[in-house]
Amino acid sequence: MQHPVVIIGAGPIGLAAAAHAAERGMDFVVLEAGAEAGAAVGEWAHVRLFSAWSELVDPAARRLLDAAGTWTAPDDAAYPTGGEWRTTYLQPLADLLDGTAGGSVRYGARVVGVARAGRDLVVDSGREDEPFAVHVEGPAGRERLLGSAVVDASGTWTQPNPLGADGYPALGETENAGRITYGIPDLDDPAVASRYAGRHVAVAGRGASAQGVLVGLARIARADPATRVSWLLRRPSAGDAFGGGDNDQLEERGRLGQAAQAAATGGAVTQVTRFRTESVTAESDGTLTLTSVDGQQVTGVDEVIVVTGFRPDLGFLSEVRLDLDPALGAARVLAAQIHPDHHSCGDVAPHGYRELAQPEPGLYLVGMKSYGRAPSFLAMTGFEQVRSVVAALDGDLEAAGRVDLVLPETGVCGGAAAFDAPDAAGGCCGAA
Repeated sequence: MQHPVVIIGAGPIGLAAAAHAAERGMDFVVLEAGAEAGAAVGEWAHVRLFSAWSELVDPAARRLLDAAGTWTAPDDAAYPTGGEWRTTYLQPLADLLDGTAGGSVRYGARVVGVARAGRDLVVDSGREDEPFAVHVEGPAGRERLLGSAVVDASGTWTQPNPLGADGYPALGETENAGRITYGIPDLDDPAVASRYAGRHVAVAGRGASAQGVLVGLARIARADPATRVSWLLRRPSAGDAFGGGDNDQLEERGRLGQAAQAAATGGAVTQVTRFRTESVTAESDGTLTLTSVDGQQVTGVDEVIVVTGFRPDLGFLSEVRLDLDPALGAARVLAAQIHPDHHSCGDVAPHGYRELAQPEPGLYLVGMKSYGRAPSFLAMTGFEQVRSVVAALDGDLEAAGRVDLVLPETGVCGGAAAFDAPDAAGGCCGAA
C-alpha cells in the first residue's frame, strides 16, 4: 500500500505543495493545527504584504482554481493584507484540495512527532524501508498516521524570538507578559491603539515588522502627542535598516522603509542603541524598567512591543535525522545563501529538492521553516521549493532539477558582522 505524502501546515507553502501533488495525482494529507486554512496568516490579517498578488499565488494552485471555475482571481497588481490573502486565496484553495481525489485537508490536527515507523532516532537497520509515522493530536485525541514522505511547511509563527538578548526570555519577561506584545499589533484598530496612546512604548527590533510598528505608533503620536517611543536597537545605529527606498524592487517594502525613516526622525521616537535586554522590572508606580546587559536602562515604560523575528519549532522532529546549520537552524546547504551576515534578499541562488534534502530520505523542511532564523523569506521562494520537492517525490527528477528563482533586489540586509561596528554595511550589502 502506498501511503500519502504528509504535508504539515495549511499555509501558503503547505497548500502550494498540496496543489502540486494534486496536479500529479499523488495522494496527500495536509495537517493544520488551526481551525482554518492560513490560521497563522489570520493572526496578522491587518498587515499589508510587500508582494503583489502576482507573487502570492502558486502557479499550480492558480491552474487548479481556474480550472474549477468557482474562483475569482484578484488583481495581480494589487497588494493584499494577510486577511485578504487568506480569505480570497488560501481558504478557497484548501476547500478545493480537500475535495480532490486522494487528497484531504484536516484542521485541528497538530503534529507532535515525526519518526520512521518502528524506528527511533538511533536505529539504522531497515530505516529507509519504513514509512514515516506522524503523531497527531486532534479533537478525537492522539493518532498515528503513516506517510510515504513528510513535507514540513509549518513555518515559524508559533515561535517568536524573545526580548532577552541571550536568546532566552529576559529576567522578568515572562512575569510581565501582560505588558508585552510579540509581533505587529493592529494599530489602526481604535481599541488596540488606545492601549498605546499617551503611553511610553518600547519597541525592540530592527526589521520591516519593527518599522511598521514605528510608523503606526508615530501616527498615534500625531493624534496624542503624549505618546513616546523608545526604539531599542542592539547595534550602534539603525544603519541601512530602512532599505533601498525607490530602488527596492518590492515597491511596498521601499515605501515602508521611507515611512519608517520619517517616523524614526519625527520627534516621537528616540533611538536607544547598543541595547540588549537583560531584565524587565515592574516598578512601584506601575511602569517597567528595561535594563541592558551593560547596565543601560530605559525607565517609565508602559508597554513593550517585541518584533525580533521568529525561529522554527524542531521539537516534533527529534526522532528523525536532520542536518541543519548550527547558527540558523536552516537546511545546511541553504544556510550560506541566506545568512544575514552576508545576504541580500535578492541574491538567493535557485534551490530546490537537492538543497532542502535531509539525511532522512523523504523528509523536507520547506517555506519559512527552511530558512530557520533567517529573515526575508518570500512566498515565491517557497512556491519554487515545493514545486521541485513534489516533483522529486513523484520521481520526476528532470522537472525537480529545473529550478528557476529570481528574487527582487532590496537594500535591506542584516549583518551580524556589523553588530558592534558603527554604520558598517554588513556583508554583501552596501549603503542603500
